[in-house]
Amino acid sequence: MADNHTDKLNAILAQCIDNQPKAQKQLFDMLAPKMYAVCLRYAQDQDEAKDILQESFIKVFNNLNKFENKGSFEGWVKRIFINTSIEFYRKSQRQNIVDSIDNVPDISVESSTVSLLKAADLMKLVNRLPKGYRTVFNLFVIEGYHHEEISAMLNISENTSKSQLHKARLYLQELVLKENLK
Repeated sequence: MADNHTDKLNAILAQCIDNQPKAQKQLFDMLAPKMYAVCLRYAQDQDEAKDILQESFIKVFNNLNKFENKGSFEGWVKRIFINTSIEFYRKSQRQNIVDSIDNVPDISVESSTVSLLKAADLMKLVNRLPKGYRTVFNLFVIEGYHHEEISAMLNISENTSKSQLHKARLYLQELVLKENLK
């Protein structure tokens, strides 16, 4: 069954490389829901997520011939989406839209508080984080990058990456407490 899926995917990819719109639509429909979720994790809002989605798919289609069948195709695509999200983050950083890490008060909350949440609820709270916090949190916690890699991607120091992750966790804990008090 996996071979049939791989064969179908390879056929769609070959048609996409030949710029066949029907195949491009198939590939888009196959990947868009998962990749839109990736975009939402990094975007400021749904409009920005849609912009990232569109920009990323353009890159995927323009670079399909560079995919070498080493590793999973979806992993290759996801990396393009993450990198495009980071480009959007950098653009907003240059436009001074980045939130200051000093605006969040230091609070002490038990880490068990966060573990009580369902994944969907936690993702809703993550989406409420200031953009800088959310980006570092997503890259570190969800995507598994190290602070050294994050600092290179975002053009920030490792200490800033660590600080933003720490502040993001505190901010999330504060949000969890507020939600539980309602």
